This record gives sequence, C-alpha cells and structure tokens, in this order.
Amino acid sequence: MDPQRAREIVDFPIMVNVTYDGQPIYIQHIDEYNQTATVFPIDQPHNEVNVSLEQLDEDDKQIHKYS
Repeated sequence: MDPQRAREIVDFPIMVNVTYDGQPIYIQHIDEYNQTATVFPIDQPHNEVNVSLEQLDEDDKQIHKYS
C-alpha cells in the first residue's frame, strides 16, 4: 500500500476495509519513514503488530461506518 494512501485511510472519517494476510485489520499508526504500520485484527485490538505497508491490501468496494 502506498504510504500516502495508508495515511488517508487512518484519517478517513469512516472505516475502510483493509486486510493483512487476508484478515480484516485496523491501522493504528503509520511510520512513513520505515514504510510500516501498526495494525491489529478488527476483532482482536490487543494483538497489535508492526507490518510492512506493502503487506496491506485495500478493498475499496467495502466501506464500513464506525459504530
């Protein structure tokens, strides 16, 4: 994923469907310098991991509103 697009998703007022390794995730933080993101599975907010931005996929067909 492009670092600028990752930043846009983090700042977007509605939740965009992004996956890591096929699992829906929430992007907690972007490190543009290192091209990484701190993410966690939507259903497991306590399981944060740092991953390469290249490993994130966006499904722009599915957008979910924040609850």
